[in-house]
Amino acid sequence: MVDQVPETKQKVKFYQTGTFTVGNRLLDGEQRSVQATIDRSNSLDSGHRACQGCGEALGARFAIDAVMRATNNQMIAANATGCLEVFTTPYPETAWSVPWIHSLFGNAAAVGSGIAAAMKAKGREDVRVIAQGGDGGTTDIGFGCLSGMFDRNDDVLYLCYNNQGYMNTGVQRSSATPGAARTSTTMPVGPEPGNPFTVGKNVPLIAMGHQIPYVATASVSDLHDLEHKVTKAMSFRGARYLEIFVPCPLGWGSKTCDTIKLARMAVETGMYPLFEAEHGEITGATKIRNRRPVDEYLKLQRRFAHVFKKGNEHQLETLQSIADRNIKKFGLMDSEGADQ
Repeated sequence: MVDQVPETKQKVKFYQTGTFTVGNRLLDGEQRSVQATIDRSNSLDSGHRACQGCGEALGARFAIDAVMRATNNQMIAANATGCLEVFTTPYPETAWSVPWIHSLFGNAAAVGSGIAAAMKAKGREDVRVIAQGGDGGTTDIGFGCLSGMFDRNDDVLYLCYNNQGYMNTGVQRSSATPGAARTSTTMPVGPEPGNPFTVGKNVPLIAMGHQIPYVATASVSDLHDLEHKVTKAMSFRGARYLEIFVPCPLGWGSKTCDTIKLARMAVETGMYPLFEAEHGEITGATKIRNRRPVDEYLKLQRRFAHVFKKGNEHQLETLQSIADRNIKKFGLMDSEGADQ
């Protein structure tokens, strides 16, 4: 397991991250966040209709502006149906200030592949292409098109904003919904309340199985890391996949002020590992500095309220075991802190 800081990324010390402003000021100029620079593109502009505390809106703003900087503003975006499409483009309005196209729920990857092929045919290989969608349009409805994009190694960066459910259509379960979670289609009833532990899929690992040039996971809790991974992804040609963890207060039953806190706790508990992979091999993982027990993360979300009721202790134990396996599998803790 490689855990080295790339030469192009300055290691941010703990004292530098007290606030985003201070953290940027203490970094080298070229390492500061895109949002801290006067030339940011504001690709996803104000005026959209995202819910208060929406992690997806924040993740998309930072990700797309990072792509624009990496491509010298030469970028076209394809967008799947979902929250991001709906809250940014209520007809006849749009919050996008980039070339942007929406087709269907499940074909964003295919549309992106077509745009990339068209740009190549026109000799415009300076114009880069991204496709984006939520976990529903990515891991479920659009999974076939996404796998095809990976298989052909089309020159597209796919951004999945993972909020662990179909939040736009009524908080239904997706294949990225964690076990035991309450949704409108996995109610907290019966001996195994909530979402079954026997379902779902891990798309970052599936993407690695396609041997594509670059795969990574990121979180809105670490925006420097998010921007770094987006920039690194754009340094590759071929198919790339970046999954961004974006809490949803509405679907999770959490406070709007806890979005970043929840995103951070998902990483610190081991429930959502942050890692990078190239050509099917893991090249780096973000170490957990301060490990947290899973129950602290779950207590902030009403979708997991039932796991704390008498008789459901086994569900909490299963969720903790999942986090423990992630920590071991991805090497998220140094050996001396592994048992803390």
